[in-house]
Amino acid sequence: MRSTAINADEMLKLDNQLCFAVYSASLAMTRLYKPVLEKLQLTYPQYLVMLALWEQDGLMVSELGERLSLDSGTLTPLLKRLEANGYVARVRDVADERRVHITLTAAGRRLKNRASSVPACLMAAAECSVPELVSLTQQIQSLRDRIRKAA
Repeated sequence: MRSTAINADEMLKLDNQLCFAVYSASLAMTRLYKPVLEKLQLTYPQYLVMLALWEQDGLMVSELGERLSLDSGTLTPLLKRLEANGYVARVRDVADERRVHITLTAAGRRLKNRASSVPACLMAAAECSVPELVSLTQQIQSLRDRIRKAA
């Protein structure tokens, strides 16, 4: 008697893997954004940093790492390049020099206006309505949160 559940062979096919769908979608998104972000002198991870800072300026490096799920070994070089480009400043906390706050410069704040067209690239490429994209985003965030909890 055969089960209605997917058999082991089917479960191990690449195209049946949620992890591969998410991974390959992430790669496609990064490729889509690359030429748009190059005009802003940003890489995709730098864009994510800027998005977080446009939401809440003055985050500590540790807070930024938590927000973006990046370790300090990955985040520090990103921040140094953003600082060299004049978009952010790294400021040591006067009460505790081990703590470093990341603040937007005037150029970093102005960059937000230029970056406002970036999300439209995804909208056009995805051929989705705003409600569809909002729903997909919420579903993926929920999945991420459940996986983090299980891990």
